[in-house]
Formats: sequence, C-alpha cells, structure tokens
Amino acid sequence: MTGSTTPRTQPVAAARTGGRTLGRGTRWLIFAALAIGVVVVDQLAKAAVTSALSPGESIQVIGDYLRIVFGQNTGALFGLFQDNAVMFGVVSIVVIGLIVLYEARSGTSLYLTITLGLLLGGAIGNMLDRLRLGYVVDFVDAGIGSTRFYTFNVADSAISLAILLLLIAALKPSLVDGGEPGPATAKPDPVTPFREGQEDPWDDEAPETDAPAAEARERP
Repeated sequence: MTGSTTPRTQPVAAARTGGRTLGRGTRWLIFAALAIGVVVVDQLAKAAVTSALSPGESIQVIGDYLRIVFGQNTGALFGLFQDNAVMFGVVSIVVIGLIVLYEARSGTSLYLTITLGLLLGGAIGNMLDRLRLGYVVDFVDAGIGSTRFYTFNVADSAISLAILLLLIAALKPSLVDGGEPGPATAKPDPVTPFREGQEDPWDDEAPETDAPAAEARERP
C-alpha cells in the first residue's frame, strides 16, 4: 500500500512554562493593578499616621517591640543617605521609567510581572512623598529596647519584597522562564514527507496485495 502524503504528528503544548505565561493585555492589567494597589494602601496608611500623630510621636502596638511613629525620612530606603529628598525624587522618576520599560520588554512571566508591579508601586509611593512633602513618611518601628530596625512604610515593604523575589529568581531562573520542557511539552521529532510508492511506517494495517497479479504468477 502506498504511503500517505499527510504527515502525522503528535500534539504539542502551546506554552512551555507550565501555564504561567500571560497574554500582553492580562500582563499589563496585573502589573498596573498591583502597582496602583500598593500606592493606594501606602498613601492611605501615611495619611492616617500624619493625621493622628505629630512628627516624632509614637503609639505602642505590641509593647515596645512594635510601634507606630511619625517619622520624616529625607533619605532613601530605610532612612539611608539623609537630606537628599529632592535628588532621590528625581532618581525615583528615572527608576519608574526603567521599571515600566523593563516590563514592556520582559516577556510573559507572571512571576516577573508581580515582582515589577510591587517594585513600581513602592517607587511611586515614596516618590509622591518626596515631591509633595520633601520627605518620606515612615511609620513602622520595630526592635528590642534601644536596638531598633530602620523605620519603614508600606512602599518600603513592597520594594523589599520585590528585591527578595528578584534575588530568588536569580538563584532559581525557572521561576521566570517556567523551567525545562517536560514530556508534555517536548518538541516532536521532525517528520519527513513520504514519496509516492514509499511505505508509511505509521500505517499499522497489513499491506494489500494485487490478487489478479498473484494468481497469474501462480499459473504454470
């Protein structure tokens, strides 16, 4: 029996990232929604603190271990590099542009979209303070006695979480690219078209014979 000219292939998965890839529209929606959510929560928390407390005043939440304090940070993250609020405001604008640009060029990774959304929201939250007030409102104060951690806010927490996610991704790149393809996502073997008269190796049916020609050969 002559082979069919239609190549036979096995089904191949559409994506190689275990279902963690995103369409362009969905990716931008998640990215923007997460960034806006961080900014809104950050600004509402800061507004509540500044309306209830005077600069330097604090309220105990869990004894002296955790306090809410009205801090005015003119530096960078966690109060580093003080008295440079204007400079960091300008730097924040540049950083925000780079984050958006990187997201536009980063592909379809849900992990990376979440990470960059957190980073963008934190950068915008602190930038608004610097441009509007000349300082960043920090209010979470944790520590034991005189040993205290840097006072921080919601935006700082989002930035810190984003940095942590980036470090984890650097150690485990499969979180971003989806990992190596498994059996369900492996590429199929190349298929070679069959020429006229060539037997199809995929054909499980028994080969047909030409009965009249066979009878003629059997006659004496």
